[in-house]
Amino acid sequence: MIDIKGITKSFGSLQVLKGIDLHIDKGEVVSIVGPSGAGKTTLLQIIGTLDKPDSGDIIIDGTDVRKLGAKKLSEFRNRRIGFVFQFHQLLPEFTAVENVMLPAFIAGMSKSEAKKRAMELLDFMGLSDRADHKPNELSGGEKQRVAVARALVNRPAVILADEPSGSLDSKNKDELHRLFFDLRDRTGQTFVIVTHDESLAKITDRTIEMKDGMLEMEDELSLNTSS
Repeated sequence: MIDIKGITKSFGSLQVLKGIDLHIDKGEVVSIVGPSGAGKTTLLQIIGTLDKPDSGDIIIDGTDVRKLGAKKLSEFRNRRIGFVFQFHQLLPEFTAVENVMLPAFIAGMSKSEAKKRAMELLDFMGLSDRADHKPNELSGGEKQRVAVARALVNRPAVILADEPSGSLDSKNKDELHRLFFDLRDRTGQTFVIVTHDESLAKITDRTIEMKDGMLEMEDELSLNTSS
């Protein structure tokens, strides 16, 4: 699903990523952990094609994204990658269902099809009765679930999440974490999650630890359970 090899990235004289090699299988829920400044978000942004590495290769769902021109790369990002951020980043002037529909419009989906798809997702999130509410009328947990629905509307191959539960209370954190696994089991999508939340990292299929721009350790739960 995701293959990255030899990824480096510097900002001026500061080298943030120092040769990252990583493979993530389809349907895995993977967490990336480590101290602030380790390069976690930079790596996630490069996987998500929001930033370019200085060197290295990135293959996502069989596509060599570094060979795509700007237009094709934008189209690939819109259709094949979904993003969930720490703060929901919903547009305040639009309702929940309209916010979910936006990436579908960008992908060229018809209004009727986009609304049908958005409502299906909001129903799965338990938010069908909140579809016509604007973000300021929603709770923090509801806003983040709307953001997850927005990330899913184009049926992307991979969901990238950067501290997705960082602004939530314990109850909403637990609900959001369960939602990721429910979605993986339902859709087979791949999740890559940058987090400082130990409870989330412990339940993911694999935990990847970063330190000083390098991968320090991988804890594969499948190996732990078989030993």
